[in-house]
Amino acid sequence: MEETKLTEDNEAAQAGVAQAPSALERHLDLALSAADLEKEVGLRLKRIGKTLKVDGFRPGKAPEKIVRQQRGEQTRYEVLNEMLEKAFSGAVLAQNLRVAGYPKISEKEGTENPENLEFSAVFEIFPDIKPGDLTDIEIKRPVLEIGQAEVDKTLEILRRQRTRYDIVDRSVEMGDQVKLDFSGKKNGAPFPGGDSKDAVFIVGEGSMLPEFEKAIIGLKAGETRSSEVTFPEKYFAKELEGQTVTFDIDLKEVRQPVLPDLDDDFAKALGIGDGDIGKMRAEIEANLKREVKKRLQERVKEQVMDAILKVTPIDIPNSLVEMEAHDLMRSAIEDLERRGGVQAKDIPIRPEWFADKAKRRVGLGLILSEIIKSNDLKATPAQVRAVVDEMAQGYEKPEEVVHWYYAEQKRLSDIEATVVEGNVVTWALDNAKVVDESVDFDELMGQKSRPFAAPGMPRGETQ
Repeated sequence: MEETKLTEDNEAAQAGVAQAPSALERHLDLALSAADLEKEVGLRLKRIGKTLKVDGFRPGKAPEKIVRQQRGEQTRYEVLNEMLEKAFSGAVLAQNLRVAGYPKISEKEGTENPENLEFSAVFEIFPDIKPGDLTDIEIKRPVLEIGQAEVDKTLEILRRQRTRYDIVDRSVEMGDQVKLDFSGKKNGAPFPGGDSKDAVFIVGEGSMLPEFEKAIIGLKAGETRSSEVTFPEKYFAKELEGQTVTFDIDLKEVRQPVLPDLDDDFAKALGIGDGDIGKMRAEIEANLKREVKKRLQERVKEQVMDAILKVTPIDIPNSLVEMEAHDLMRSAIEDLERRGGVQAKDIPIRPEWFADKAKRRVGLGLILSEIIKSNDLKATPAQVRAVVDEMAQGYEKPEEVVHWYYAEQKRLSDIEATVVEGNVVTWALDNAKVVDESVDFDELMGQKSRPFAAPGMPRGETQ
């Protein structure tokens, strides 16, 4: 017999992520009365027969035999799954088990009792968690004061973001925008995602692998070149790690950057109505301080999460890791579809690529839940309002932003999650050894995540 509906809807979501045997796995035997099953099936078929439309018969007048032929198998399947779900829920409740993920239930073969249908349920339970001691853990808290030098650097970045690119008749230089076609071959054969038409990028920004960009330098529009490119030893597409491939490049267009002047028109473009340069700088400074604060908090949070994982050994349910890996894969595919208009069927992405990240996220989620519960770190209304107010300050009409958040509970729930995360960080800092450490502005602000690329694209990012 096929595994029941309790698990079949989730098999696809759990397949493909290899896991070690789970210490959390449990087994239960379930028995259903065959007589009770058939009795309930008969009752439901009678109710169905009262309204079932069958050619050649008036509605509700079809013979019981025909009703059973048309709806019997599906009805039996539904009743069986309902009875199994009830039996399984009762069994785990009786043993006080907390089920993680979904059980796999299958009918036992070779049973000799005709009065009962016997099944075997395999599932995982949530682990018992005791958060570890952070007393001896050192956490480096980054510190950065924002002054006029940082405002000047940010202004230069804003100018670069508004760069105009004009077509030029010369060879490619660093900083130019290029348009090109490329096709890659591995061992003489094309590979998935290894080609692109009308690809546009800025040379030197690191969106492509350094060797790929180096091959473009010196080319003019209309020229072609073949170049070998070696992918990094750590690359998200496992089959390309450390592999050398050949790319045929056809350069179509070269554009040089032209930066805007730092004048009143530039200030107006940034939303300063009267073009006042002083107001522009003040607003940039305020926004910059909010952004720096956010990035510093992210760095501290990352250290805290690493520390919590380090001091808290935990068995992680494989089923939850598998489901999380598939969720991450689907998010990556959706992101690719939004960016490039590709279809999921054309994207060679597999869930196992996300297994490590999924395991970390699931483990942290379980540990943090216990920390939040045992230390009463839930968000308070005052904390939520303070975060909303702070976020709203970056907008022209803060009161409208506040109203927008409070108009829908889902939006507030996201803020509450952020507050709770912050409460955990504060709790951890209170219990660990904290050392303040100055951080470089350029290095802090240069940390920007790169877009997820299809496996064959010679993007610059690695795992």
